[in-house]
Amino acid sequence: MHPIAVWRRLLAEFLGTALLVTAVVGSGIMATTLSPDDVGLQLLQNSIATAFALGALILTFGPVSGAHFNPVVSAADWFLGRRTGTGLSGTDLGGYIVAQTAGAIAGSVLANLMFDLAPVTFSAKERSAGHLWLGEVVATAGLLLLIFAIVRSGRAAVAPAAVGAYIGAAYWFTSSTSFANPAVTVGRAFTDTFAGIEPASVPGFIVAQIIGLAVGVGLLLVLYPGVGNAADDVVVEHDSTRTT
Repeated sequence: MHPIAVWRRLLAEFLGTALLVTAVVGSGIMATTLSPDDVGLQLLQNSIATAFALGALILTFGPVSGAHFNPVVSAADWFLGRRTGTGLSGTDLGGYIVAQTAGAIAGSVLANLMFDLAPVTFSAKERSAGHLWLGEVVATAGLLLLIFAIVRSGRAAVAPAAVGAYIGAAYWFTSSTSFANPAVTVGRAFTDTFAGIEPASVPGFIVAQIIGLAVGVGLLLVLYPGVGNAADDVVVEHDSTRTT
């Protein structure tokens, strides 16, 4: 494969994260519109739409950037690949995080506009409690284990379906409904809808996600000592050779 220019990879991360958050927020708005009196059904509709959208977006943008769409995935990719000269460089990591966060905010704005809301409607939904933070640790660590285990075992082709399925399931088995993504957490603060999170609750979620990152990376190093060799193929195979 020919090296892929950095700006193209950053654009893919921006667009992929933006569309992911648009799917999360937009399906949440639609769910509350169609099923206003049934929160369980709203969550089911939201989780199914998110799972399918995530799988499709990984297929769409994965060949360009790897389809991380998530700063903890990018950070794990950088850290695990350092010893083997694979994965993201430090400069790439910074660019990915900026692109993902900007994309997540843009995704919330787009969803708000599509449903005839103000572009920015800061959420008033409090999500601040120890059990929710624990849920984020579990969701984030589990996501990293899944992604890197799949790639390390040479099954990156199934990553779109597997990652989508995991996130769809984690909506239900974690107390926090599995944000598992600092960029998406920031983006979801910009919409006062079903999927929103109040800005004051964002730091606690991000700290929990960083702890989940540390737990996930630690477990990966124990279970798969050579996992860094596969960092170039996270989340799916792509050519991450540094170029401009």
